[in-house]
Formats: sequence, structure tokens, C-alpha cells
Amino acid sequence: MTTKNEATRICLVRHGETTWNAEKRIQGQIDIGLNAAGLAQAQAAADWLAAGGAVAALYSSDLLRARQTAERIANRLKLQPAFRPDFRERRYGFFEGLTYDESRARYPADYHAFETREPDFVIPFGGESLRQLHTRVSGGLSQLATAHEGETIIVVTHGGVLDIVNRLARGNPLSAPRDFLIPNAAINWLSVRDQQWILETWGQTEHLAGFGLDELP
Repeated sequence: MTTKNEATRICLVRHGETTWNAEKRIQGQIDIGLNAAGLAQAQAAADWLAAGGAVAALYSSDLLRARQTAERIANRLKLQPAFRPDFRERRYGFFEGLTYDESRARYPADYHAFETREPDFVIPFGGESLRQLHTRVSGGLSQLATAHEGETIIVVTHGGVLDIVNRLARGNPLSAPRDFLIPNAAINWLSVRDQQWILETWGQTEHLAGFGLDELP
């Protein structure tokens, strides 16, 4: 039984490695699956989480690389994952499918706006701005925190989403340069009470045989 106004704890896990991560190719919402290293990372994260305390629910982005990671966690924790599109990766528009270097060379002005983190820059051809992504992610997390007050839950998601989550918890602006790592299959803990977010731990990789990739700009 939980006590009203008790903090909700949220464990956020970045999906395991994909071939496109290794190539520094922008995936966005293109549905890329895990490579062999990523599958091993997902299993390692699952095993580590299974050794912890009770978890009330498991949520995940519905993109394949997140689903494959969540399914391994689900098997170890005996939970049924619920797939939520609000935890999908950012839509990167015409950058999707290109490497970061290719994007910079092909669309220099747009890449500059992206690289310098202009909060309201919407990436052309179906992309999102950082502010739009923030609205989507913060709304989804708030819904889960309300639904699971006083419980511990897991959310499997993506690097761009975790970039937003870290800033949300620390109160840092969207435009600030990134000063934290987001490795594949790393484990991150937040707590929230009365919509006040606290960053407990970030970027845990002790469960991995090797350090997960952080190929993000």
C-alpha cells in the first residue's frame, strides 16, 4: 500500500545499441532494431533491474529498438510492457537516415540551428522542435507520475527524450549545451512529488560489460 503524496520513482532506460547508433546515423522515428551488442545490453539492464526492488509497471516507446529492450526487462520482471508513443524519439525531419556529418554538409543552416539548440527550431519535413518535444515528454511523465503515485515504474525510451528529462529534473534550459552523458542501455533514476522533479542518479552503466555508446551531439 502506498501513502498519498509519497514520491513516485521513475527509472528511465535508454534502448540498447543499434547499427545506426554505431554509425552516428540519425534514427529519429525510423524503426531500427537492436544489433547484437544492443541485445546483450538490454539483457544486462534487465538482469540488473530484476535484482532491485519491486516495480509496479513498465512503459516503453513503441519504436522497435525500445520495444526490444523493454521486452527483455518485462521477461525478467514478469511485467507486461505498455507501449506509449509519447516516449518516442524526437522527429528529426530531413536529418533522419543521415549521419550527423552528412546532415551538417547537406543542410548547413538548419544543422546550425539544430546544433546550437534553438528551442523553437522545427526541423523541416516533419521534424519537431525541442520545445515541442519537451511538451510531449513532460506531459507523458506527469501522467505516469499521477497514475503511479508512491510507486516505482520503469520507462524505456531514447536519447533525445532523456536529454529533455535531464533538463526537466535539473531545471536547465533547453538551449544549454549538454553537460551529461546518455549511453545506450544506461539506467537513470528520477523521483517526483507534487510535480517537483528530483534527479537521483544518472547514466548508470555498472551493469554493462563495456561502456554504452553516447553518439548524440
